[in-house]
Amino acid sequence: MSILKSFCLSLMILLIGFGLLSVNLVNASEDIVNSAIEAAESAVISAFEAVTVAEKAGGNVSGLLADLTEAGEFLAAAQMSYRNGDFDSAVYFANLSRDIGDEVKGEAYELRISAWDENVQRMWFTVIGSVSGVILVVLGSLWFWRFFKRWYFRRVLRMKPEVVKDES
Repeated sequence: MSILKSFCLSLMILLIGFGLLSVNLVNASEDIVNSAIEAAESAVISAFEAVTVAEKAGGNVSGLLADLTEAGEFLAAAQMSYRNGDFDSAVYFANLSRDIGDEVKGEAYELRISAWDENVQRMWFTVIGSVSGVILVVLGSLWFWRFFKRWYFRRVLRMKPEVVKDES
């Protein structure tokens, strides 16, 4: 009997220990899911901010917005899976959302840089074109004035002045 008692006692201790261990594992997995979802939320928010900055710089962000929408859908799926208790799917969707958010953030940064470079190039083109135009107008005006002055003096010198008596 003592073997049966010790076996039952061991079994009860084992079951209680397993129960406590499973509660700790569930809490640990919930913490992992929560941290994965928070990381995904942070990545999507920073990607959205990067896309906004790229759009203000003049970049075409339509493709990035589509990717950002997809990241948001994965984040929503992760939150729904977490609420339903499907922690594996929640982590999977949260990681997908975080990865897409990080990619969108990087692409938005590159797009912002290229849009800024294009704006600088356009500014230089405008400045050079304006300065060239002003120089051409000034030189053209000087050339025209010289031509006109010469023409006017020749015309005046060819005139034969006539003296008119004052008949009053």
